[in-house]
Amino acid sequence: MNLHEYQAKALLNSFHIPILGGYPASSPAEALHAATELQGTLWVVKSQIHAGGRGKGRFKEASAGEGGGVRLARSSEEVRGAAAAMLGNTLVTAQTGPEGRVVRCIYIEEGASAIKQELYLSLLVDRATGRVSAIASTEGGMDIEAVAHDTPEKVISINFDPVTGAMPHHGRRLAARLGLKGPQVSVFEKLLRDLYTVFLAKDLSLIEINPLGLMEDGRLICLDAKMSLDENALMRHPDMALLRDENEEDILERDAAKHDLSYVALDGTIGCMVNGAGLAMATMDIIKLYGAEPANFLDVGGSASKEKVTAAFKIMTSNPKVRGILINIFGGIMRCDVIAEGVIAAVKEVGLTLPLVVRLEGTHKEQGQKLLESSGLKIIPASDLDEAARKIVEAIAA
Repeated sequence: MNLHEYQAKALLNSFHIPILGGYPASSPAEALHAATELQGTLWVVKSQIHAGGRGKGRFKEASAGEGGGVRLARSSEEVRGAAAAMLGNTLVTAQTGPEGRVVRCIYIEEGASAIKQELYLSLLVDRATGRVSAIASTEGGMDIEAVAHDTPEKVISINFDPVTGAMPHHGRRLAARLGLKGPQVSVFEKLLRDLYTVFLAKDLSLIEINPLGLMEDGRLICLDAKMSLDENALMRHPDMALLRDENEEDILERDAAKHDLSYVALDGTIGCMVNGAGLAMATMDIIKLYGAEPANFLDVGGSASKEKVTAAFKIMTSNPKVRGILINIFGGIMRCDVIAEGVIAAVKEVGLTLPLVVRLEGTHKEQGQKLLESSGLKIIPASDLDEAARKIVEAIAA
């Protein structure tokens, strides 16, 4: 689960990690009030969407005027004007895709003019080592992936031992590589320890501070903040679950989550319903082998009910990109006849206008196949996965 910048910064502030003052706003009037509260002579107006590259993004609508999703304002009226231009308009960035995201909230923040240097700092889970890792670079404000590709020597990483956590020597090591000196080293050490504390306390999977501002007076301030939470741990953080912005989530993925389905939207044309993540991956691979692309990853789990299968079928057919459906079920805990009943119920409720290939194997396979055959529905049977993939690819090409 991703957080908006203003939510991430509020969390950092609660752990006494330095940020600039700011307020979220959902209307030009609220933006004007925020600018008045912050006072000063320079403000930054930031679009709040779950995507990076906001400053380099562009709005689809002409009414948004010139400028990206992050704009400077030098008067309270400019703040209100920028808010009016952004709110309700669609921002397109390198991470949103061409469809973009509607800006429903903005963040009004104090402007910072005394920045000596912009650094990069993030904490994430290193899957290779099973530890929390810190990544730092002198190239703050840049796309870290591009920096790692073009100048890998400018990216530094360390792993934390889960027994000891973040230690002073970790901070000193990174600070030295970043060129920090004198009092700045101890300031960086504390910041790193505090970020590690937040990371563990809230079961995060990512904290990205880009840029981390080294100010002229030696302070280190988080000028931007991106956070992701491990959704599997949300049960332990009901306060964090309240921060979820469903408007920023794929509508089909959101509906799938309500039915306890593991669903990820993809760009292909063949909808897949499978039980088991490994089998789902194999199913998608063989679809690609036959020259087509899967439209989704959908794992209905090992003990799905008829109602769950019906919901999964509805979600797949709601995707306008889908031109055909492949159902591949191995009946272990889940019985093939239950899957067949769910498929029949879903087709009768939703209707079947697309080619549908079903492959059943395992517990109550014969009963499941008989149910499908006697249903009177135009369902294409397959005896194995290879045949199923070939048939659905041929069906959508016909």
